[in-house]
Amino acid sequence: MAPAGLAESLIAAVQASLSVLLVIFYGGIAGWMGLLDHSSTKAISKIAVRMFLPALLVTKIGSELHSGSAIRYLIVFIWAILCHLVSFLIGVLAHYGLDMPEWVTVAIMFNNTTSYPLLLVTTLGETGILQALTVADETTSQAIERMKSYFLVFATVSSCLTFAVGPRLIDSEHGPDPEQKEDDIMGENPSIPADINATEETGLLGSRSGPVQFTHPFAPNNTFFPSKRRSSVFLRGSLSDRRASYVPKTRWQKLGPRTKWWLLFIADFFNAPLLGAIIGAILGLVPPLHRAFFNSPEHGGIFTAWLTASWKTIGSLFVPLPIVVAGVSLYRSMKDAKTNANSARLPYWPLGFILMIRFVLWPVASISLIYLLVTRTTMLEPDPMLWFAMMLMPTGPTAMKVITLIQVSDAPPEDEITIAKLLTVSYAISPILSFTVVGSLMASQAAI
Repeated sequence: MAPAGLAESLIAAVQASLSVLLVIFYGGIAGWMGLLDHSSTKAISKIAVRMFLPALLVTKIGSELHSGSAIRYLIVFIWAILCHLVSFLIGVLAHYGLDMPEWVTVAIMFNNTTSYPLLLVTTLGETGILQALTVADETTSQAIERMKSYFLVFATVSSCLTFAVGPRLIDSEHGPDPEQKEDDIMGENPSIPADINATEETGLLGSRSGPVQFTHPFAPNNTFFPSKRRSSVFLRGSLSDRRASYVPKTRWQKLGPRTKWWLLFIADFFNAPLLGAIIGAILGLVPPLHRAFFNSPEHGGIFTAWLTASWKTIGSLFVPLPIVVAGVSLYRSMKDAKTNANSARLPYWPLGFILMIRFVLWPVASISLIYLLVTRTTMLEPDPMLWFAMMLMPTGPTAMKVITLIQVSDAPPEDEITIAKLLTVSYAISPILSFTVVGSLMASQAAI
């Protein structure tokens, strides 16, 4: 198939973006009609992160990963680390250099890396414009499934950073409460329930008071990295009451504060999405297991038709559900904001800065860098779908999980209202991402 023209590509990209926006809108309608409430979205969020997403990771990564493609996933992993690091540094600069609010750092660092791009590329596949990026002897659907596995590797890194690093960007005196579980700050689920009434729906405009404090590694007297002098301060309050589940309680009580800090840090990394990715990698890289779980039954796939098929079924549920719940959360957040007397004006300078980074700076930087790497070096594999995915990965709206990072701190209601408004604007203008899609598509086609 000949490469799609600019106008054709733009129309298809706009259609795909509007499709995702409509799914969010349907979630808002569900909230308005009372079809989904706090308890139901809380349940959806938990099962999505603990069951559906791991199943999706196992099947997508496991089926696509093998010894010949391992280098591609290593490249995506390195790219994910680099993108989050650069975003973090930009956020630190914005906070300390431009005197922006503390929450700007996490709003820049974490974009929607799972549900939004997966739904977007699925819709793009329906338009047919991605057929030009397929390699020989493969269908468009096969190429899209491979691209989804790349996005999931990127999302796994983002999820681990959210679990382990996200809470530690918040001041220890205003950190998560003791009962908070690992699913309280899930990968991309927009309503991330805390067991202490800190969800993206109830408690969003609660009566908590006190400023939210984000502490960066470069800040004076920071608590991000423990030391003998600061470890007891860091573990004071909520984190001091947590225990790594793999350490017996009697043994835990005898450990020092710094040891506890590192054990908790390691434990937070091993969340359900990461475990799903690890299992998928094992099944993909071990030939007998790959054959048993992903080959057709006539070629040795003894688990393919029943076990693997069941994982694919529940894994496919993950893609639309968080987007629908995002609509519910945004509807309820904005509804509460309108009725809250403390509703503050949206800070246009931080909002504009965040949107510029997410929808302008990162798209230009990622498209340019990947194009140069493909055309001037041999660092990237000859896979146009890989190039296209890497160009899109660091772009797009801020992740809904930013609200949860604010909620589990002692943020005043006006800060939470501000974040809710920021996310609403961010997702409302997300069709702007169509230009990023077109730019990535044109650059990938030119690099073939």
